[in-house]
Amino acid sequence: MPKRYVPNDAWSRKATELGYRARSVFKLMELNEKFGLIRPGMTVLDLGAAPGSWLQYVAEELGTGELGKLDGRVIGIDLQEIEPIEGVETHVCDITDSDAIDSIISTSNNLQPTTDLILSDLAPKTSGIKDVDQWKSVELSHAVTDVARTHLKPKGRFVMKVLRGGDFDDFLKDLKKEFSEVKT
Repeated sequence: MPKRYVPNDAWSRKATELGYRARSVFKLMELNEKFGLIRPGMTVLDLGAAPGSWLQYVAEELGTGELGKLDGRVIGIDLQEIEPIEGVETHVCDITDSDAIDSIISTSNNLQPTTDLILSDLAPKTSGIKDVDQWKSVELSHAVTDVARTHLKPKGRFVMKVLRGGDFDDFLKDLKKEFSEVKT
């Protein structure tokens, strides 16, 4: 039987003590330490960003420049509103709405790829049916991949969570055909 989710576990309490909105921030910290994902001056897009702990961490890692403003651009998108974070843009939007995503990310460079790093800790609303939930996760991951195809700079990186299941291996094969480096 799977371990029951306890919202006030030690990691949740530690995140709260450190001022983060969710314990998921520790996943991003570990990935950043291992792969050096975040550097000052980057444009970072977080899909499925609520409640915003990843946005908080990215903003800290980018730091501030000479004028006291964030040294980079951080954009968070989610279906639900995200409480404001200084220097971070947040938008309520469905990531499958490509026109809306284009509008949010575009700048004066005619929709050329502008994003250095795309993050996604997206998870579907679970039904309790493992195969259905995994399929929904892969569908969301396809949507994240579509955003990466359009908005990720050459040699940019993207990190996403995918629930493993029957569709996972095919999805992974497709990613390996399209991207020069894929790690699980």
